[in-house]
Amino acid sequence: MLMRGGTSKGAYFLAEDLPADPGARDDLLLRVMGSPDPRQIDGLGGAHPLTSKVAVVSASADSEADVDYLFLQVGVDRPEVSDGQNCGNLLAGVGPFAVERGLVAAGEERTTVRIRMVNSGDLAAAGFPTPGGHVDYSGTAEISGVPGTAAPVVIEFPRGAAPLLPTGHARDLVADTPVTCVDNGMPTVLIAASSLQITGYESPKDLEEDLALADRLREIRLEAGKLMGLGDVEDTTVPKLSLLAAPRDGGAVTTRTFIPIRCHTSIGVLGAASVAAGLRVEGGVGQGVARLPERGDRLRIEHPTGFLDIEAGIEYGADGVPVAGRTAVVRTARKIFDGTVFARPAGAAQHP
Repeated sequence: MLMRGGTSKGAYFLAEDLPADPGARDDLLLRVMGSPDPRQIDGLGGAHPLTSKVAVVSASADSEADVDYLFLQVGVDRPEVSDGQNCGNLLAGVGPFAVERGLVAAGEERTTVRIRMVNSGDLAAAGFPTPGGHVDYSGTAEISGVPGTAAPVVIEFPRGAAPLLPTGHARDLVADTPVTCVDNGMPTVLIAASSLQITGYESPKDLEEDLALADRLREIRLEAGKLMGLGDVEDTTVPKLSLLAAPRDGGAVTTRTFIPIRCHTSIGVLGAASVAAGLRVEGGVGQGVARLPERGDRLRIEHPTGFLDIEAGIEYGADGVPVAGRTAVVRTARKIFDGTVFARPAGAAQHP
């Protein structure tokens, strides 16, 4: 099933319909998506990391979850498939997909599906309308980066087990640049755009074409990855880098996020959760940049194509160490088509 989840698009599979061997599975998915090829002309992929994604869903053996969701990022112009991170956007389609495929029985008005994100072991609960026991994708919810409206999918995340500040510090100096390393569902490095001699309001295209900036960001990411306990991140997709600037349209902050090389045209759900929590850390790089509301946990994160509203609070324990509180976000999803995909034959010549 091809679905839009949030501001991403991907192919959703039942685990039982894919090879059990990870190598064979990944080889098949590369052929399904049309990789490696910058245009992905011979597959389902849309020639961008945001449209070259896969969700693998199965019934869960975990008593706290109904289904397991494995996210796989399929390379566009490189023959790579990574399970090194979650995807909070495709997560929005997992609940409806589980109901469509009969893994979870639908309620008469509304259904909540408990989801275990296999990549990290974290849990989420997605609630969406199912009038008459059928998924209804129509509705009035709007999210930036997606035309039109759709039914709201309310996703709640319980507090994770990972430390909010992986380095143990509110602020680190990485490659001579002040950063805040945070993990509220997505390992993320927060950087004030001004510290990189840019405004933070540039278009993603302009930022991607800045080769000096690319070199600087690569240096920061490699060093930060080691500090965050992620090891050598040269060939991984985490941590993400989010550049921060003062808000322009009434939000809390303006962001430009790298995933990890391309600049996101919006922002990922879990990345936004990490940004929102990181902005609240006393002494973090967000202080003096962000404009936080006087009350409540809801923050509006501005991005290149609009904004994302997210609730993400933090609490301080007796030891003074900040920990993540409740995180919730409204997304939308839509079924695009349901059918059979015919993969490029195994062993066929790859595109240049």
